[in-house]
Amino acid sequence: MNLQTFLDDVASIVAASDDQHEITERVAERLSALLDSGYRLPPELTRPSPDHHVNYPLHLAPGWCVAVVVWAPGQRTPVHGHETWGAVGIYSGAEREIRYAKPTGPGPLVELGEQVFRRGEVTVCCTTDDDVHSVVAESGEPTIGIHVYGADIGTIERRRYDPATGDVEWFVGGWHTPAGTPV
Repeated sequence: MNLQTFLDDVASIVAASDDQHEITERVAERLSALLDSGYRLPPELTRPSPDHHVNYPLHLAPGWCVAVVVWAPGQRTPVHGHETWGAVGIYSGAEREIRYAKPTGPGPLVELGEQVFRRGEVTVCCTTDDDVHSVVAESGEPTIGIHVYGADIGTIERRRYDPATGDVEWFVGGWHTPAGTPV
């Protein structure tokens, strides 16, 4: 499968349904097929930053996007939400995801468990009713994920959580250019 076929498939899936659970299931299937096909990302979209994970836009469309997220070994995200649906396929490396119950009030977050995803594996990372996690790059090589979201993830306001208190801070993740400079 080439990238254009994948993008056309995702566009059709998004246009055909408003059910985020159906959309993420079908997008995850197409993302798995893309990874299984031997698709190669452009090398400039596989470069990590030594300071923080980076988000490269691969495709922006009305109502959804495809991002390439790259972590150097050992980097981690804060506990955060997405405020939209999403599916993630691991292109290289390994990512450990720690999921939390979506808080309903003040207090410490409740950890629901964790799972490690490796090259070729795909997961539904989020729906608006199940959307709190942290990610750690687990392997000795950069961890690269292809992420498909139901909004422009680089520009929407999202929640970052303090796991000890449940306090919320709103943020915008932004986009990076291949050189690592925010767009």
